[in-house]
Amino acid sequence: MGIQDDVEALKRIPLFAKVEPAKLKLLAFAAERAQYMPGEALFHQGDQADAAYIVLGGKADVLVETPNGPLKVAEVGKDAFVGEIGILCDVPRTATIQATESLTTLKITKDLFYRMVADFPSISLEVMRVLAQRLEHMNEQLRDAVAAKT
Repeated sequence: MGIQDDVEALKRIPLFAKVEPAKLKLLAFAAERAQYMPGEALFHQGDQADAAYIVLGGKADVLVETPNGPLKVAEVGKDAFVGEIGILCDVPRTATIQATESLTTLKITKDLFYRMVADFPSISLEVMRVLAQRLEHMNEQLRDAVAAKT
């Protein structure tokens, strides 16, 4: 896979869908490809956030630490964008992302992501929309969990 394949992958991510192709090419060129084997973690809950990742292929679990051990809260696959909360909010990682099969990612560093947001304010609006959707989904899960206990 080459730069053009990475540009096509970026176009499928809602955050980058409206960015002009030339800028996506620069982003793809500046980003770093990374491979993970099953069981390997992209990052761990509590780690300092330095990058976000686009999943180009494979699958991974989203794990949250609980008193009873790790709890799988989601699964991500091709075209998922993970790790952006940590770089946006400048907080430690809120979850662990662990490959469940051979995983290929495009790593976008914090500095590179901030430059893209500065150049394309529409990315900021899309980030807010995605985060709001995730928050609503989490609230829904909490409501369901509380209802199941009663």
